[in-house]
Amino acid sequence: MNTIRVVRGVGTAPTEMASYDAALAAANIHNYNLVAVSSVVPGDATVKEVDVAPDLGPAGNRLTVVQARQTTSTPGETVVAGLGWATGTGPGLFYEATGTDESAVHAAVADGLDAGKGLRDWSFDDEHVALTAAEHEGEGYTTAITVAAYGQSESIF
Repeated sequence: MNTIRVVRGVGTAPTEMASYDAALAAANIHNYNLVAVSSVVPGDATVKEVDVAPDLGPAGNRLTVVQARQTTSTPGETVVAGLGWATGTGPGLFYEATGTDESAVHAAVADGLDAGKGLRDWSFDDEHVALTAAEHEGEGYTTAITVAAYGQSESIF
């Protein structure tokens, strides 16, 4: 079975990139070179939410992902990264959205899924939305991520 794992993470650090790396570490996908794809779920895949990703292969490998990512440096501001998916008996879809309001991000993901489903003659009977939200406190940056990681990593060479 081909599994796509949906993981979440929040990280805070002195720089924007370091907070992103910390969020990836919280989801246990920080040791891979992430390659973003355009959000189609292969028909032979299963999407599963997990707390953190298991070991997906050696450090430095390529890992295929669909990613929602939001960063802030504004104290008191909330960051939200949302990822939704619709699946059925064949291929499915991911849609992502980000922002500072959970309700608005959830609505944007749902609207995207509806629009994407309308473009395809596929069967959809299961739909989910996963949100990661965090409020930035203090100095530096805070990043929230919600990521769909496709299977195992592969050698980059």
